[in-house]
Amino acid sequence: MKKVALTVAVLALGLAACETKTENAVDNTAVENAAEADVNAADTAVDNALDAAGNAVDNAGEAVENAGDAVANAADNATN
Repeated sequence: MKKVALTVAVLALGLAACETKTENAVDNTAVENAAEADVNAADTAVDNALDAAGNAVDNAGEAVENAGDAVANAADNATN
């Protein structure tokens, strides 16, 4: 009878230890998933910011080109 009680006690302790490890693994996975989501969101934000900055530079270049064309047109009109 003592052997059965001892076996049950050892099995219960082993099961409890496994449950703790499983809970830790689940917690670690949740943390890793959250960190990955944060990294992905930051990456997307950086990409969007760079795209917006590139668009602003393109728009500024086109504005300068348009202003140059307007000056040229005004000069042509003044000559005519």
